[in-house]
Amino acid sequence: MPNQLICSLSSLPLRRIGGLCAFAVAMAGQSDAQAVSSELDLAALPIEQLLTLEVYSASKFVQKVSDAPSAVSVVSAADIKAFGWRTLADILRSMRGLYVTNDRNYSYLGARGFLRPGDYNTRFLLLVDGVRNNDALYDQASIGSEFMLDVDLIERVEFAPGPGSSIYGANAFFGVINIITKRGRDLHGAQASVQAGSYGASKARASYGMRGENGAEWLLSASAFHDRGADLYFREFDSPATNNGIARNLDYDRGNSVFVKGALGPFSLSAAHSERTKGIPTASFSQAFNDPRSYSVDTQSVIDFGYRTTLADQSEFSSRLYGGRYDYRGDYAYDYPPLTINRDGAGARWWGAEAKLMVTRYADHKLIGGVEYQQDYRRDQFNFDLDPYSAYLDDHRTGNRAGVYLQDEIALRNDLLLNAGIRYDHISSTDGTFNPRLALIYKAAPATTLKALYGTAFRAPNAYEMYYEVLSAGGQKSNPDLKAERIRTYELIAEHHLAADARITTSLFRNTVSDLITQTMDPSDGLLVFRNLSRARAHGAELEFEKAWSGGTRLRTSYSWQITRDELTDTELANSPRHLAKLNLSAPVFQLGWRVGLEGQYVGRRKTLSSETGGYWLANLTLSSMRLAPGVELSASAYNLFDRRYADPGAEEHVQDAIVQDGRTLRLKLLIDF
Repeated sequence: MPNQLICSLSSLPLRRIGGLCAFAVAMAGQSDAQAVSSELDLAALPIEQLLTLEVYSASKFVQKVSDAPSAVSVVSAADIKAFGWRTLADILRSMRGLYVTNDRNYSYLGARGFLRPGDYNTRFLLLVDGVRNNDALYDQASIGSEFMLDVDLIERVEFAPGPGSSIYGANAFFGVINIITKRGRDLHGAQASVQAGSYGASKARASYGMRGENGAEWLLSASAFHDRGADLYFREFDSPATNNGIARNLDYDRGNSVFVKGALGPFSLSAAHSERTKGIPTASFSQAFNDPRSYSVDTQSVIDFGYRTTLADQSEFSSRLYGGRYDYRGDYAYDYPPLTINRDGAGARWWGAEAKLMVTRYADHKLIGGVEYQQDYRRDQFNFDLDPYSAYLDDHRTGNRAGVYLQDEIALRNDLLLNAGIRYDHISSTDGTFNPRLALIYKAAPATTLKALYGTAFRAPNAYEMYYEVLSAGGQKSNPDLKAERIRTYELIAEHHLAADARITTSLFRNTVSDLITQTMDPSDGLLVFRNLSRARAHGAELEFEKAWSGGTRLRTSYSWQITRDELTDTELANSPRHLAKLNLSAPVFQLGWRVGLEGQYVGRRKTLSSETGGYWLANLTLSSMRLAPGVELSASAYNLFDRRYADPGAEEHVQDAIVQDGRTLRLKLLIDF
C-alpha cells in the first residue's frame, strides 16, 4: 500500500475550497504511489460477506450475527463515508430502533421509546475497542461533537440492543455500543482531510499509520474543528429586553482531539484525548438570555494497555489495564442582579482492570468468564460565583465497581444453541445485583434463524444524580437515597435470508423498567431533583430489510413501532415516538467513479413536558468520488435537504418546551492519501 498522510486546516472558509481542491490534485499528481482507501470498497465485496457478518459486542467474543443473543446492527467505515456522517450521533440515528435529540449543547440517544429528560445517555454502555468509555461521574456516553474520536477513524460500529448487564454490568441497560477503530495497516502512511460547510464550519484531520515487518503497527491522528453556528430565534424570549428572542453568535462549537493506537504481538496500547467548547444559546438553567459568556467545556482522556494470548488447551486469555479522566466546566450568566458569572464544574479520575478467559476445549461449549474492577478515585463537583466570589457546592467523592461474570454458548443440537450468562456486580453507591440472560437460537432452516431472549439489566445512580446540590433559584438538590434502575426484557427475533443478497430481520419486544430515575421539579421549592419516580413498560416491533446488489448498490431500511407508558399514571412517556422509519440507499453513479448516498428518516409525534412536537421527515444526500485523482477523494453533502422545520423536546432546565433544530446545511470534504 502507498503511504498516506493527513494534514488539515482548523479553519477553512467555504469560498476557498476550490483552491484547496486544485492544490490537492496537483499534490496527488506528483505522487508515484497508487492511493488505496482504508474503507471497504462496497462494490468489490462478495455479496454474502455484506449480509453474513461477524460481531463481537453481544457476547464478548467473535460470532456470526445469526448466533448472537441480540439483533445486532452494524455500520462500516464505507457506510460512514457513503452517507457523510459527521458524528457518532449521526451514525446511531441511522440504526434500527434508535433516535437522537439535541438541546444545542449535547446529543441524547433514545431506544425503543425511552429517552428521559435530563438523561446523559446513561442507559447505554459505550465501548471503544471493547473498553468502557462512559465517564465515572455522570456515566455519560458522549455521542455528539463531544465524542472523543474523529469518525474517520472508525472501522465499524456495532449496536447490540437489549439488556447487556449479564456480560458488561452497569449501564448496558438498553444496549451496548462498541466502536471498533482502524489499525495502522488500514492507513499504511499519511493522509490529510479537510472540510468546510455552512455557518463557517470547518474541520481538519492529520493521520499516519504503518505496519512494520515485525508485525508492529501504529496509528496516530489529530483533528480540529470549528463551527460558528447560526443565530437562533426562541419565541419564549421574544421581547426588546432579550434581543427579540435572537441568540447571536452563541451556537458555536469548536474542539480538537488526538488518538494513538499500537500493537505488537500479544500487546496493545491505545490513548485518546479530546476537548470541546460549546456555546449555550438556549439560556438553560434560568440564565440571562443572549449573553456571550455562557459556554461549556468538556475534556476527556483515556489510556488502555491490553494483552491477549492463546493457551495450549484451546483457551484464550486476555487482560487489560486502563485509566481515564473527565473534566467539565460551564460558565453561566445570571442576573441576580447584578449580572454575575457562575462557574459549574466537575472532575473525575479512574482506573480499572479486566481479566477474561474463553475456553473451547469442551465439546459443544464455548465458555467465557471474567472479572472486572474499577476504582473511581476522584469524583468532584463544584459551583461558585466568580465575582464576587461565593461558593455553593464543593463536593468530593470516591467510588468503585466490581463484577464477575460467566457465560456459556451450548450447542444443544446442530440447529439449536443456548446462550446462558449471569453476572454479579457490586457498586459502592448501591446494593449488589445479579443479572442473567438466556437466549435460545434455533436454525429453523438454512436461511432462517429464530431467537427467544430473556434478560435483566441495571443502572446505578451516578454521582451527579445523587450528590449535586445548588440551592439557588433554578438550581438542583441532592438525593443520596436513589436506588438503581432495573429492566426486564423479553424479545423474539426472526432473521431470514430471502436470497444470498437480501436479509430481513424482525423483532417483538417487551420491556419493564422499575425504579426509573427521572429529573423533575419539586413544586414546593422550584428546585430540580432526581427521584425513583415511576415504573414504565414498553412493547413494540421492529422490521429491517437489507439488500446488496452485485453492482455495488446497497439498501438498508427499517421501521419501528413502540408504545411506552408510565404504569403509575398510565400516560405516555415524554420524548417517546411511536413510529420510527429509516432508509439508507447508496449506489455507484454509472461508471463515473462517484457514489451517491441517500438517507431518509422519520420520527413520529412526541410528547413534551407540557405539549407535543409533530412528526417529521428528513432527507440527507451525499455525493462522493471513489477517486477524483490518484490519492484524492472529494465528497459533498446536504443535510436536511428539503429544509424541514422541526424541533426536539426540551428538558426541565429549559424554558423552551421544544428546541428548534438546524435547517439545511452543506458540507464539502476533501481527503488526500500520500
